Amino acid sequence: MDSITERRWVLRGEMPTSATLITWQKQLSLSRLATRVLLSRIAELDQAGQFLNARLGDLPDPFKLPDMVQAVERLAIAVCRNEKIEVHGDYDVDGMAGCALIVEGLEMLGAVDVDYHIPQRLKEGYGLSSEAIVAAAKAGVRVVISVDCGISAHSEAQLAREFGIDLIITDHHQPPHNLPAACAVINPQRADSAYPFPHLSGVGVAFLLLIALRKQLREMGWFQSRSEPDLRILLDLVALGTIADLVPLTGVNRIFAQTGLRLLDSNRRIGIRALKQIAGVNDVTASTVGYQLAPRLNAAGRLEDARKGVSLLLEKDLDTALTIAHQLDLCNRHRKDLEAKVFEQAVAAVAELSGDQAHAIVLAGENWHPGVIGIVASRLVDRYHRPTVVIALQGKQGKGSARSIKGFHMYKSILACAEHLDSFGGHEMAAGLNLSQDKLRAFAKGFEDQARASLCAEDLVPQVLYDGPMALEECVLEEIQSLSQLAPFGIGNPEPVFLIENVLPSQISVIKDLHLRFSIDRAGVQCQAIAFGMAERHGELTGEINMLVTPRVNRFRGRSAVQLQVRDFRPSSDERLSRNSMISETEQV
Repeated sequence: MDSITERRWVLRGEMPTSATLITWQKQLSLSRLATRVLLSRIAELDQAGQFLNARLGDLPDPFKLPDMVQAVERLAIAVCRNEKIEVHGDYDVDGMAGCALIVEGLEMLGAVDVDYHIPQRLKEGYGLSSEAIVAAAKAGVRVVISVDCGISAHSEAQLAREFGIDLIITDHHQPPHNLPAACAVINPQRADSAYPFPHLSGVGVAFLLLIALRKQLREMGWFQSRSEPDLRILLDLVALGTIADLVPLTGVNRIFAQTGLRLLDSNRRIGIRALKQIAGVNDVTASTVGYQLAPRLNAAGRLEDARKGVSLLLEKDLDTALTIAHQLDLCNRHRKDLEAKVFEQAVAAVAELSGDQAHAIVLAGENWHPGVIGIVASRLVDRYHRPTVVIALQGKQGKGSARSIKGFHMYKSILACAEHLDSFGGHEMAAGLNLSQDKLRAFAKGFEDQARASLCAEDLVPQVLYDGPMALEECVLEEIQSLSQLAPFGIGNPEPVFLIENVLPSQISVIKDLHLRFSIDRAGVQCQAIAFGMAERHGELTGEINMLVTPRVNRFRGRSAVQLQVRDFRPSSDERLSRNSMISETEQV
């Protein structure tokens, strides 16, 4: 199987008429370029207004989530009676942030005996465990709250009931047909959920639980003798987990991320301040969360103990926080080394796959670290554009991480292969699984069959969606800065990508044997461009080219200038350019 070299350039939405563009631009008080982007993504003017002006007051009622009433009634009793509460999170950033949020939020609401448990990936595995429930019972815990896990914990829910522990499950992963017999199971993906936005992160669900609990306590008169807390200060944790978990940054998640990013940038939370200092982050954006802060937190859960991540998020002393942040940074460097080794071996293994595995990739390796196989799976998807499962074998058992491509529902496809698996869980784009080594071949065949049934040849060529054409004359600082009004960018609201046609590259240089930097020129108008990871395509920058680019503002030594980040480029004469994506100058708006 060869790595992907061809990409389809596909126009996002339809090109607006000049009249529509002018109307929207005037009504929304946006620049021409930002308006064009919004028109490529949103159909109605009132929806565009809601997108730009969403506020916390627009959040739907959390009591529309299933079992919310039962959950807050039980938690309110626990708070008022000073019962021992334990929060069980997951070992990724979403789970860590959700765990820290519930602990801090309950204490703000008046709970006096709150502890937390994060499983160790290599010892306990994912989610709730029987061992953790037994330990909680011995410690006198009366209520256990799961965050970002538990939706398939049937035996653990039964065990909790036998010990007299009331289990409240909060999760956002795809629920099974039969739910665990818990005190409450709060999940926006449930078929009976009335909550209008199902794509919440785990920490997002946890935040809504706190909002509903505060209302319950208020109605009980709990705050007559104490101050009512402002839970908005917890939105930094919500933004952190939401962005890191790659859920769509639209709807409710956009509101969470917008408000939370401002809090993350304010250095209010000591642990985040320390992590930013260690990572060299000055301004917090969705990008810096995803590529600099989250990986360092995730490294703890991948290789060591995710409790370090939670303790950092809850830490009040800067010196202690800096020590923990430094440990996480070292852990992240070790993670990168392990990941590089496993990825190299995985690429070699892909080359050995037979023709029977053309639509999907299933790989397994002895001594592959379970903490990095999810990242390796994602990198293989980027390289080959196939649904991918990477399995770490330990003895006769295997633990796998799966990542998908557009058009292939990972959870449903793995569900169809359930007869070959010991356990599994996940959602449309990612999943985890456990299986016996002797079932590996049968699973690989079943998974390939699912991919062949779901994907056609066109699906196996990745798309690069773009938001329309852009003239080189539009690459001015004011226009590009205006695009920030559409942030935060991420899944569901990606950074704008534009088509620039018939430009001549010059002053080409290779940076660190990895990247390309060059100038582009058309009719005397110039702009700087950078193409990350495209050094091997140096020889293609001859003659006029068409480019897909994301314009950004590059700040260096106090000066700001426009720089185009290249997504892809082709000769202007390339016949692969879709004719329906190209428009004449008279049609451009």
